[in-house]
Amino acid sequence: MMLMALPGHGQREDRLTRVIEESPEKTFLVYVFEIKEDIGPPAVRRARLAFEEADSLQADVVLLHMNTYGGLVDAADSLRTRIMQSRIPVIVFIDNNAASAGALISIAADRIYMRPGGNIGAATVVDQSGEVVPDKFQSYMRSMMRSTAEAKGRDPDIAQAMVDPSIEVPGVIEEGKVLTFTASEAMRWGFCEGLAENIGEVLDLAGLGNHVLVEQQLPMTERIIAFLISPLVSGLLIMLILGGIYFELQTPGIGFPILVAISAALLYFAPLYLQGLTTHYEIILFVLGIILVAVELFAIPGFGVTGVLGAILIVSGLALGMVGNQGFDFTGVPAGDVVKAFLIVIIAFFLSLTGSFYLGRKLFTTSRFGELALQTVQDKEQGYTSADAGRKALVGQTGTAFTVLRPSGKVEIGDDIYDATALTGYIDKGETVRVVKYETSQIFVVKS
Repeated sequence: MMLMALPGHGQREDRLTRVIEESPEKTFLVYVFEIKEDIGPPAVRRARLAFEEADSLQADVVLLHMNTYGGLVDAADSLRTRIMQSRIPVIVFIDNNAASAGALISIAADRIYMRPGGNIGAATVVDQSGEVVPDKFQSYMRSMMRSTAEAKGRDPDIAQAMVDPSIEVPGVIEEGKVLTFTASEAMRWGFCEGLAENIGEVLDLAGLGNHVLVEQQLPMTERIIAFLISPLVSGLLIMLILGGIYFELQTPGIGFPILVAISAALLYFAPLYLQGLTTHYEIILFVLGIILVAVELFAIPGFGVTGVLGAILIVSGLALGMVGNQGFDFTGVPAGDVVKAFLIVIIAFFLSLTGSFYLGRKLFTTSRFGELALQTVQDKEQGYTSADAGRKALVGQTGTAFTVLRPSGKVEIGDDIYDATALTGYIDKGETVRVVKYETSQIFVVKS
């Protein structure tokens, strides 16, 4: 068993110390929830539900079990604010990693405990490609780290050094390097109150040995949302969206395929919207892409720039709906998340189109569903013809050119006007003509 506490941490003047001193023999209710993913809107939503439930249960302590490599700055700020404004003391147990945004959230807690071998720090703000963003973003992050550390009685210079490599803290970090603490270093410099292997050891170190644990159990709606936004289910929904649109375009009127596509789109975008990943602009991109593809198919011959642009907007709307970017600002969004989202959509796009072509051929050539397409052939040898018997009877008759034939125009035969083509040369209006043949649904005439 690993139990190690910072010397004198029990006398540290924080809210948890006061809670314990007021009722030392009390059985404490400890509410536990996890953040073991990138910091983003889903984590903020889960934390909000956790603090609301902890308040309703009148919990004595909230314990955040964390393991993260960071995430979005605005999401981290939301979590930091919620922790600092909580009426209930908050403990963070860093189970290996609290990098970047995770460091900011941890510093906001009343107590920090770490697993041996864990790390905290490296809070420099980067973009989706991993490049350091301009100083205005770093300045904001430095300010948040400093103010949070000051509020919790920790060294603000050390907190700033986790963001800015230009800051030197004598004996801790030299200029030119971003600060990351190991668990033992964090203990030495007041950014960790103790080392523990599990939650039970954390609570013993915190003086909460006599306790009852309540772990967060997400409501059914949240579990359904989590299921729907999983990569596999998202990919299947994308296939249904694209497949439904494809089959709808192959059939007249509005029918079942478009209902499938609309239902799949709602199931795809609604959970992501509730989680804060999708905003209005991703949905607008998707709808605009559908409109451009429809215009290309029905109004413009061929498949050109409009159709390609529509396909790009559809893919972009679906992919960007999965990541926590703000509009076209990807600051703090891990590059891997963006690449993963586009890969899911592109693979689903390819599988959907391939599957739709295959199913389309099967459905329209099988007899299992009552012959969805006509399979019989009307051979000319059997007497079938597309020729109009009445017009075929005009061969040999004479008439007058009703218009100029250059070489096509109109002729008058009897009391009727017909479309006709001059077999050779031009024929002026009013000249006498004779019908010499009828084929491919066309009358051919010559001067008489």
